[in-house]
Amino acid sequence: MEAMFLSCDWGTSTFRLRLVRAADLRILAEITEGQGIAETYSRWKKQENTPGRQAFYASILRDCILELGRQSGQLLTGIPVILSGMASSSIGMKELPYQKLPISLDGADLWVERFESDEEMNPLVIISGVQTDTDVMRGEETKMVGCSSMLADEDGEQLIILPGTHSKHVTVKQRKVIAFQTHMTGEFFKLLSTHSILAASIEEGTDLNEPANQVCFREGVEAGSASGLLHAAFRVRTNQLLKNISKTENFHYLSGLLMGAELKCIPAGMPVYLVTGSVHDILYRTALDELGVSVRGAMDADLALIAGQYMTLCRDY
Repeated sequence: MEAMFLSCDWGTSTFRLRLVRAADLRILAEITEGQGIAETYSRWKKQENTPGRQAFYASILRDCILELGRQSGQLLTGIPVILSGMASSSIGMKELPYQKLPISLDGADLWVERFESDEEMNPLVIISGVQTDTDVMRGEETKMVGCSSMLADEDGEQLIILPGTHSKHVTVKQRKVIAFQTHMTGEFFKLLSTHSILAASIEEGTDLNEPANQVCFREGVEAGSASGLLHAAFRVRTNQLLKNISKTENFHYLSGLLMGAELKCIPAGMPVYLVTGSVHDILYRTALDELGVSVRGAMDADLALIAGQYMTLCRDY
């Protein structure tokens, strides 16, 4: 039987479980659930005869493994599970401490906890997050490890950008992760586009490749990188009132505005790498191009996650 493992990414609002072939990291089967860590924790707290938190989470994971086995036609008993994301948080399966920077880019310094299998549960490895004195991450550290092979071996600093609701900018030097910053770009976009006066001036619609949308996005990037965000954001309102810009074009202007504010902090000449999915890839490439920043390398975020999990599994299982 070929070697396989179970990749589990348990985030705040989503749960993904994949059966992966170890030889080439090919996904053989996958299930995605809406029950993230936050909902799981809430359900556990509402139990009348509250079982141990770890046992409650393990039962949900076990049920998902059984369902994945049914869908794939594979017997998954005994196949190791590697778990990252919010499972190691204060509301997760078991809270594990953050590992403080600096750490090795290959993940050898990450805080990892192993649980032996029993008659009901597969062997399990949980990866915890990392921290600086002022910042934390859980989940992105695994993608960071998984993309390590694409970074050049050089003495100077390099930057890995991991876009998302809370985008991470990770600084690497001599194969060590020495710093990172969190940018609340995605969350600010959601707040401004749904819960502010700007909501009435934007509308999601056609994609970035539409010429008018591209122009507005790039204008937003320039404005976000060159001026105060609080003032520039109000232009979304005046764009509609005074300039006859459509709501969908304004949507892209606001997106570019926030990305420009995020990316303006990149030091000149810094080698930049992207770890992202297809949706964010075109946005960040376009924004970086507008700012004159070239992308030295890129990797799909899901592949980086699975690769990082497998590297950790090989070391700690």
